[in-house]
Amino acid sequence: MTLTMSIPALLFPAISLTMLAYNARYLAIAALIRQLHNEYLTSRSKNTVLQIKNLRKRLWLIRNMQAIAIISFLTSVITMFLLYVEKISLANVIFGISLFSLMISLFLSFIEVQISTKALAIRLDTIEENT
Repeated sequence: MTLTMSIPALLFPAISLTMLAYNARYLAIAALIRQLHNEYLTSRSKNTVLQIKNLRKRLWLIRNMQAIAIISFLTSVITMFLLYVEKISLANVIFGISLFSLMISLFLSFIEVQISTKALAIRLDTIEENT
């Protein structure tokens, strides 16, 4: 396959939308942490502590998801530059790194979704305990 400028350019909207989704997750978790902080100060329940631990893992994942997505975006731009200066073989390698980075970011996103599902289960347990 011949790598052209349009191929790495196709990643731009995908990575941009991915970053928007990651940022939305981050903002939602930040709001939840603030809410849980107040909840923890009033009643230091085991459930709240479990949720806080869960959110710490999710924050770590989201930070790394964002960082790796940025690396993917940057390597796509570098690929386009290398194609512009006609360094085709290096451009192929860098583009491979870009795709691999995007895959890692998406895999971390998958893990974060699994953890957030567990967080909802913890919340549901709280509701069931109070009924």
